[in-house]
Amino acid sequence: MLCATRPAYRGGSRRRRRVDPAARAGSGTRAPFAYAVRTRAGVGPDDAANAPGTPVNPIALIGAGPSGLAGARALSRAGIPFIGFEAGPDVGGLWNIDNPRSTMYESAHLISSRTTTEFAEFPMDSTADYPGHRELHRYFREYADAYGLREHIRFDTRVTAVEPVDGDATGASGWRVTAVDADGTCTTTEHPAVILANGTLAEPNVPSFRGEFAGELMHTSAYKSPKVFEGKRVLIIGAGNSGCDIAVDAVHHAASVDLSVRRGYYFVPRYLFGRPSDTLNQGRPLPARLKQFVDTRVLRAFTGDPVRFGFPKPDYRIYESHPIVNTLILNHLGQGDLRVVGDIDRFDGSTVRFADGSAADYDLVVLATGYRLDYPFVERAHLNWSQAAPELYLNVFPPSFNGLFVLGMVEASGIGWQGRYEQAELIAAYLAAARDVPDAASRFRVAAAKPWPDLTGGYRYLGLDRMSYYVNKDAYRRTVKRLLRTLPAPAASVTPVASAAPTASVAPATDARKAGTRA
Repeated sequence: MLCATRPAYRGGSRRRRRVDPAARAGSGTRAPFAYAVRTRAGVGPDDAANAPGTPVNPIALIGAGPSGLAGARALSRAGIPFIGFEAGPDVGGLWNIDNPRSTMYESAHLISSRTTTEFAEFPMDSTADYPGHRELHRYFREYADAYGLREHIRFDTRVTAVEPVDGDATGASGWRVTAVDADGTCTTTEHPAVILANGTLAEPNVPSFRGEFAGELMHTSAYKSPKVFEGKRVLIIGAGNSGCDIAVDAVHHAASVDLSVRRGYYFVPRYLFGRPSDTLNQGRPLPARLKQFVDTRVLRAFTGDPVRFGFPKPDYRIYESHPIVNTLILNHLGQGDLRVVGDIDRFDGSTVRFADGSAADYDLVVLATGYRLDYPFVERAHLNWSQAAPELYLNVFPPSFNGLFVLGMVEASGIGWQGRYEQAELIAAYLAAARDVPDAASRFRVAAAKPWPDLTGGYRYLGLDRMSYYVNKDAYRRTVKRLLRTLPAPAASVTPVASAAPTASVAPATDARKAGTRA
């Protein structure tokens, strides 16, 4: 593979826990990563920072899905130059079903309502409460166009490596990003900081099973159309939101559909009292135990007890795992269109044997077993990985503050894209402080070295891999907003390098806040 090197850009859910002091290398007063302007003869770094027309190092932003676009918008508003890298041909990430890396399927819609999911400054131009994937992809395209974000992004460019310059893991020398474009040309650039916003739903979690299945085995990441079920005996393993969506698709095409589950679930209807269910109780949040008490009884009144359809009784309280926003599955169970079966014991040719001793024959097994976090281009040590996920301050900042930031590694019922944007605002404010007000950035790092805030909101989340970065949306957004107030507002007054030119015009936030309008 041809590898061309670009000129380097060089410069002058967590519970409360203790952080290993060895991991606090970045918590002192020195800015631990190289966010400095490129100096020129006769101009020192401090003078250059305020010199008009002086270029500064661009940040690298990986990904142009919802989180990546949130990052691009926040960096643009803060006047922080950046270069975006997107493996696909367009913005939208997984919501672009035509993206070869998308895990989207034809029938996919939001499971949270439009008004609780959209970016606050840019309402969706839609009347649908739960828009489908094509409408959402159009929304992200319009968002990128409204704020001039595309021109910052290199499309069809896949990042293959993020490495510390000169092997300096503190980030003080910057980070080297290697990427491959659609022609197979490899380029390398250097950046003072890198924001990882490449998503959390791209790498399938494929469990191992005893035995061997003689039929077709596929993960939901490969599922696009219900035509694949035509006339087949189908077993779907897992009853998360995607698993239930796909089971509902399958009943209209398959010869039979079984749903294999290990634990019980709570099923939330999309509408309660004539309104999208997640728009209720949007004011001051109820205490966890009170909300669980009330909502459990409301659900029982509207959906009944899922145990009567064959599901196990949940061994946890509601909201301690992500609820299933799909009651059509219960309708089809009640109609006899599908049935619930137990956990898998082993495969035996075309026969699947279950833990309770029963067995059935299938043509197709679909693994609705979720996804695992994956940042394959950077060594795990740089992100302070612990088991299933990185251990990050606010799910964003490595404890060493080494110049790497993770955007979008947060799951919470109802956090929406606005919650990701608030993450991006915090990153941008910290980067701006590191550039303009180093003492403020230092105070932020000192605060991060103390016991981390409790982001659970009083909920006792299940100790599962997929819950390892789960937070309570109210506790999380409240904490992020509080910490954002500790940093000075960014002074958008720097000139980007030529290869990361600023947008021709960035629409002010008020332009897009008007419902039904587009900048």
